Amino acid sequence: MAQTYFDKVRDFLIELDITIEREDPGQTLFIVNDEERGITNLVIDCEDEILVIEQVIFKLSTSNEAIFKRLLQMNRELVHGAFVLDEGGELVIFRDSLQLENLDLNEIEASINALGLGLASFADELIDFAKSA
Repeated sequence: MAQTYFDKVRDFLIELDITIEREDPGQTLFIVNDEERGITNLVIDCEDEILVIEQVIFKLSTSNEAIFKRLLQMNRELVHGAFVLDEGGELVIFRDSLQLENLDLNEIEASINALGLGLASFADELIDFAKSA
């Protein structure tokens, strides 16, 4: 029997020594943590042919043009993914998406590393944004 995308992603997460806190095969998603990279409750979702990776960064209480501008500037420095807003414009999220069909270990590792690096590189600013937002 062919390995499903969900199983393939699980195998990669295990190989990368990333803690799987929860998994839901029916919804084809994982909630993972990686303390070394500062990642908590990262959602990894196998949606059709796309792997969606999302990490809530902070909640906005008001619209702030300066924060939005700086997030766009930060995006320029990220190797993979981007800081985005959720549909309601209330949450700042790191989001990346990868093709599942050709997904390999290096791609998922690079995406997760990009999140960890982004959090480390911009930690002070993101914390300040979270406090002021």
